[in-house]
Order: sequence, then structure tokens, then C-alpha cells
Amino acid sequence: MKIYTKTGDKGTTALFGGTRVSKKHIRIDSYGTIDELNAWVGLIRDQEMDTYTKSLLSLIQHKLFTVGAILATDPEKAILKNGKERLNIPKIDASDIELLENEMDIMNESLPPMTHFILPGGHTTVSYCHIARTVCRRAERMATELFEKEPFDENVMSYINRLSDFLFVLARKLSNDLKADEIKWIPEKKG
Repeated sequence: MKIYTKTGDKGTTALFGGTRVSKKHIRIDSYGTIDELNAWVGLIRDQEMDTYTKSLLSLIQHKLFTVGAILATDPEKAILKNGKERLNIPKIDASDIELLENEMDIMNESLPPMTHFILPGGHTTVSYCHIARTVCRRAERMATELFEKEPFDENVMSYINRLSDFLFVLARKLSNDLKADEIKWIPEKKG
């Protein structure tokens, strides 16, 4: 199988299901940003950390591929006229969201209470995590715009939202594990 097809040379690409759209379409931006996020999560996973967190990040990467597939699907091509699914796309369900929530709760139990906003940084691994969090927030903004135009499974929106929260808590956990300083944002006092 060749990687290049030449079918996108004029600025269009195919969605899952065959529909061609402009490469600047919000659907392409949405799943493209999920792909970018997945690459950042892979970079975090490649850092030195406990094996449990690495395996959790690997699971998240698989879920992000599912999210990308859902976002890359033309909703008109996904369902047959008889109501059955035409394309075999996995789902994001409530248990995927609950897993992120449970993991955040577990991590939070071992962290000091947060009394201020935290500036990203303190260690390269923590910084990667904060970059992934901001990319996740951008993906959420784009997916929200797409959802308003062409709705899809609401669990996808919840998953992306919860994942950005998870990445923030993970950054705090990694700071703690790596004995890196959390830099508090304390507003400057004028005059």
C-alpha cells in the first residue's frame, strides 16, 4: 500500500465513508487536532515514569484514535436507511469517561491541595503534559464547533473535556513524582 495517493493535491480529503471535503473543513481541523494531541500523549508516554501511567497513556492513545475515527466520519454515511450502522466504528462510552475521572481522583489523593493557579513548567515531562492539555482544549473548541453544525455522540465531547482535566492532574502528579517545583501564579500587586 502506498502512503501517497495524490487525491489530496487539490486541497480536498476523504472522510471515513468516502465523502470528500476541503482540508480546511472544521471536521478535518477537529480530528487533525485529536491526531496532534495523540502525538503529544505519545511523547509524554515516552518519558521516564511508572509503568502503570505509561499503560494508561497507551489506552488513552487508543481511545483518541476512536475519537478521531468518529470525528472523521460523515454522519450521513455512517447510518444506513434502515437505521443500522454502515461503518464499524468503535464508541466512546460512559466507562471511558469514568476511567479518567477515577484516575484523577486517585492522583488527587496523593497531591497537595491546589491553592493557586499553576504556571506550566518545572520539568520537561511536566511541560509536555501541559502542552498536551492545551492541545486537548483546542481540540475541544474545534469539536464543539463541529458538534454545533453536525452533532455526533455526546460522549466524545465529554471524553475530550475530561481528558484535558486528566492531563492537568497528571502534570501535577508528574511534578510530584519528579520532585519538580510547581510554580504558583501569584498576580503582581500594582502600586
